[in-house]
Order: sequence, then C-alpha cells, then structure tokens
Amino acid sequence: MPLLHLFDLDGTLMYGSSSPAEISRQLGVSAELAALDRAFIAQEIGPHQFSVAVHELWAGLTAAHVRAAFDGAPWLAGIREVWQEIRRRGDYCAVISLSPSFFVELLLEWGADAAHGSVFPEVPFTRPVEAAGILTPLGKVTVAEQLRARFGVTREDCVAYGDSVSDAHLFEAVAVSVAVNARPYLAERATHVYEGRDLREAYQLLEVARPGVGTS
Repeated sequence: MPLLHLFDLDGTLMYGSSSPAEISRQLGVSAELAALDRAFIAQEIGPHQFSVAVHELWAGLTAAHVRAAFDGAPWLAGIREVWQEIRRRGDYCAVISLSPSFFVELLLEWGADAAHGSVFPEVPFTRPVEAAGILTPLGKVTVAEQLRARFGVTREDCVAYGDSVSDAHLFEAVAVSVAVNARPYLAERATHVYEGRDLREAYQLLEVARPGVGTS
C-alpha cells in the first residue's frame, strides 16, 4: 500500500516563518501582521477573522509580490528532493495549510501531488474573503480524508508533518507524525521529532523507524 505524506507549510516546510509573514514583508506591513499573529496564537481571533484581517492588510497585493515572497522565503533544504523520492517510490505527497491557497498552490510546481489552503480571492483582490473557504485545524483533517479517498490509502498509511497546535488534530488522525521544528505541545504528541533545516533529514527518520520507508 502506498503512503500519503501530508505536509503543513508555515513553520514546517518554511523555517521560522510563514507565508503571511513573507507576503507582509513584501508589502512593508510586517508589524501589523505580527500583531495579528499574536492575537491568533492567543486564540483571541480565529482562522476566519485572521484571514479577513490579512485580506484587508494586503489591499495592494499583486502577483509579483506573491512570487517574490515565495521565491525569497526561508524554505527547508531538500523539499523537492524528498517529494521526488516519495513519488519515485509510488507514494504521494500533499500540502495542507491554513495559509492562502494562491500561495500554497505554488508548491505544485515543486512536485506536490496536491496543495490545499484557505480559499482567497484571486490576486489582485476584487472580492472579499468568504468564511466557507477558510480552513481550520479540524478542516485539515477533512481535507486529509478527501485525499485519502482520492489516492486510495488508509489512515494507517498516512504520515503528517507539522509544527504547531493547528496540526494536532491531523496528528491524531494519522498513524505516523513528524514534528518539524515544533512547539513543545505538538512535539510531545508526535511519533518523531526533528529540529533542523533539511527536510531530507526529517524524512530519514521514517527509514529508521519503518524499514523500507524513505530508502532508495
């Protein structure tokens, strides 16, 4: 049975940063974004309120800003190599993130089989954010279930990679989990824990624990 690898984006594939932070840096509104992040982490606002607020904050956003944010982000090393190896083995890899879909979907260019984010209007914005399209932590599990059905795998054949409490529900829903540069709450609940800047090293943990997984 093939494996389905489910990757968070912010703080997981990206070291010490997030797509909203990188986009906000391009627009010169990093301080405002940091205030929203603090409110979100403190659970003073939820995913939809956060998304509405960043949508307003990014009023002048263009496709060029998005591309610059993506290209300049502090990605972990080895992402494309790991995904190439996953697909070479006949397994699948997908990204599920609370971040805007227009950013998350750029990772399809790197070889992800699927990429799901919160549904934002197309850039430049001409429409508001709709609550129904904003992912929540539980919504990540719903997307994972849809992907399981699409690729024909069971929960026992799923591996989740994440870094924060927003990944906790997904970690509970799969057989194997890898905490990547994670907060203590999530690390304590993970099958494996990785600290570093190379996804190839995190992926290697699966080979050690499960013979045949992650090997050439």
